[in-house]
Amino acid sequence: MSTAVFPGERPDRLEEECAVFGVYAPCDDVARMTCFGLQALQHRGQESAGIAVGDGETITVEKDLGLVTQVFSESSLAALQGKVAVGHVRYSTSGGTNWEAAQPHISAIDDVLIAMAHNGTLVNTKRLRAQIVDAGIQLRAGTDSEAAAKLIGKFTQETHHLREGIRKTMEMIEGAYAMVLASPDTLYAWRDPSGIRPLCLGELPDGRGWVVASETCGLDIVGARYVRDVEPGEIIRINDEGVFSERGVDPRSYAACIFEYVYFARPDSVLDGQSVYQARRNMGRVLAREASVEADLVLGVPDSGIPSAMGYAAESGIEYADGIIKNRYVGRTFIAPTQELRQLGIRLKLNPLPSVIAGKRLVVIDDSIVRGNTSKKLVAMLRDAGAAEVHLRIVSPEVLWPCFYGIDTDTREQLIAANMSHEEMRSFIGCDSLAFISVEGLRASIPDVRTPGFCEACFTGDYPVEIPASTVRDSFKTKADFARDFEREDASRPLALG
Repeated sequence: MSTAVFPGERPDRLEEECAVFGVYAPCDDVARMTCFGLQALQHRGQESAGIAVGDGETITVEKDLGLVTQVFSESSLAALQGKVAVGHVRYSTSGGTNWEAAQPHISAIDDVLIAMAHNGTLVNTKRLRAQIVDAGIQLRAGTDSEAAAKLIGKFTQETHHLREGIRKTMEMIEGAYAMVLASPDTLYAWRDPSGIRPLCLGELPDGRGWVVASETCGLDIVGARYVRDVEPGEIIRINDEGVFSERGVDPRSYAACIFEYVYFARPDSVLDGQSVYQARRNMGRVLAREASVEADLVLGVPDSGIPSAMGYAAESGIEYADGIIKNRYVGRTFIAPTQELRQLGIRLKLNPLPSVIAGKRLVVIDDSIVRGNTSKKLVAMLRDAGAAEVHLRIVSPEVLWPCFYGIDTDTREQLIAANMSHEEMRSFIGCDSLAFISVEGLRASIPDVRTPGFCEACFTGDYPVEIPASTVRDSFKTKADFARDFEREDASRPLALG
């Protein structure tokens, strides 16, 4: 059996990078509206938050490390007056955690300021940064988002049109991106040609203005009506003259991140016409057919596992119960726990109900297993509460490959499924049985998407956007690969990847 030890300090689940929000509404309090929108999207990033507002003449920005409610106050929002705004919440996968990396990024194009926010990750940032530095442009934040903002500024100066600067930048950048930008009087929004990261457009009542957001829950909170998703490769421009759409780059085969449906998106959101909640219920139903087991109760791991657990229960005929309670006020508090509290681990967020689960055979539904430590602690916690059996069912396939498009998995070395057999995983986690939904079953759970096509690279290793070879070499190694690489005498022999 493998003796691999997986990092315990990093989050033991896939982490989304961030969310974007933009609004053009000349007669509304756009800063306050953006603040509400960011609170609805807070689940996508909790390390920093920022809002930039254009008043027709200039751009004003307020941003800092922390949650939305920690960064903004009544006084700070009151100081952000204008008719156009963009906002951002961030979980860092590029550039680290510091104030400079917080967004929106502010850039000057001659004497005009712009503010840009980005959800996703670019895969060719190293080459772009070298070109930017060679052009004599200073970089401070160290993020791919800053590199994109600097390129937009450079090409806008050369072409004298901001939308042309955006278009030329889209021709150069590779990877996943949903971006919003505010000039002093105009809102822009655009999306990568594969549509990997989500972005939608909504209209405010009575013709008051327009909103763009990473998810429809961001539209709902400000009363905007969902109109449609921003198309892959499309640029949308909104100002006093109206709403305009143009082709930035040619679209490619549609490859929306399938993990949005599994975990990232809020269950009340709609992605490309598909209800996230209904997709998750479907996942539970499919999993019940693929991996049935005799049990007394079905439990969902809050929050994303609950709709799937309901679906599993409905399909299997096993009773559903709320046997795991989530502390909704822990989150990322930015207050470091003591060593004693840190050792409690998962109990800081989840607590079992012994009165419900004692003596019962449990089917426990969770969204994913990445490094395995949290699942191991969860099973131990349920056994301590008296569970007779714990059968773990996962509504995503095994995560075997790292993501380079805005999700926090850097190398295969971190992924338990890439380093252990199925039985080794079950033994490491300590459950009585372990099963994952199939890739085909996951696809079948999402039947109502208007444009079928998903990025499933974390399950299959089939990447829709080519990854640079320098990144691939180390990121694709498993623990066994590193051991073989260390032991082999001929260090120049090519490494077999995958």
